[in-house]
Amino acid sequence: MQNAGNKREGGPGHNLSIPNLITLARILLVPVVVWLIASGELRLAFLLFLAAAISDAVDGFLAKRFGMKTELGAYLDPAADKVLIVSIYVTLGITGVIPLWIVILVVSRDLMIVGAVILSWLVGQPVTIKPHAVSKANTAAQILFAGLVLASHGYDFRSDLMLTLVMAMVAVLTLLSVAFYVAEWVRHMNSAEVGN
Repeated sequence: MQNAGNKREGGPGHNLSIPNLITLARILLVPVVVWLIASGELRLAFLLFLAAAISDAVDGFLAKRFGMKTELGAYLDPAADKVLIVSIYVTLGITGVIPLWIVILVVSRDLMIVGAVILSWLVGQPVTIKPHAVSKANTAAQILFAGLVLASHGYDFRSDLMLTLVMAMVAVLTLLSVAFYVAEWVRHMNSAEVGN
């Protein structure tokens, strides 16, 4: 059990540290970016998306460099990334800026992971999903693709080949990530059954 002193010092409690506040600000940017994309203001949407991406790096740096990591932040930061990515992909897909198949692939992957975690919890064999290297590379590729799409449409420069290559990279990494998570989940469920 954590004492109050640890929580005030930025220990693993649920307090709102500076990195957590930055993460919350990033979440609050999401509806603004979505509205800008839906309104066709892709240049401004790109700038806010860039600010959100920079804030992600800043809160991570502050948390590690100054010992401000918290248990809340461990959940809040990846959740903020997913809310941002899924919201932007869905909006770009609905407005016809990116193909719907890449939107379905990206969103389905996250829904599958959430569904697997909930199912394991419901059957009394809760699993903790830890991001692996492929998952981190996948998130980086998804952010890069969204940024390139917003920049190329907002600033009217042609980058079809680059967009196609990065989109293909997103697709491959998303499928690999799903495969890793499914294998990890099946292994956990089997080991839990054997243990029982």
